[in-house]
Amino acid sequence: MQGGIGHIEVEELWQRLADEPDAVLIDVRTRAEWTFVGVPDLSSLGKQPLLVEWQGFPGGAPNADFATQLSSELEKLGAGATAPLFFICRSGSRSLGAAQAMASAGYRACFNVESGFEGPPDANRHRGVVAGWKAAGLPWHQG
Repeated sequence: MQGGIGHIEVEELWQRLADEPDAVLIDVRTRAEWTFVGVPDLSSLGKQPLLVEWQGFPGGAPNADFATQLSSELEKLGAGATAPLFFICRSGSRSLGAAQAMASAGYRACFNVESGFEGPPDANRHRGVVAGWKAAGLPWHQG
């Protein structure tokens, strides 16, 4: 763990979501990304990702209510301070900030999904083929 935050790749994440009933995937991308790029599909695991924006679109203004909104959603799920929380964004940067914020809010098992939903760009500057949720062939659907 780095700074109280664990780091995980998507294949291990999928297994943990399958094996740990209280594990939660939190997608912190924007509404536009969920709609136009896609959303992880956890239905085969009997779960759904929580969708809470870390930054708004357009402009990227921080969501000042992020921790409060997410805490409320976690409470509805019955996910307490020790539940494994996995944060995903496009490529692992915003999700790290979100994981750090929730660790600071008292959640003790926060993980950043390092390669994110789309991963880094390839040589042609296309995402979703080098690493990440899509490149791993994990289930997703258009938002």
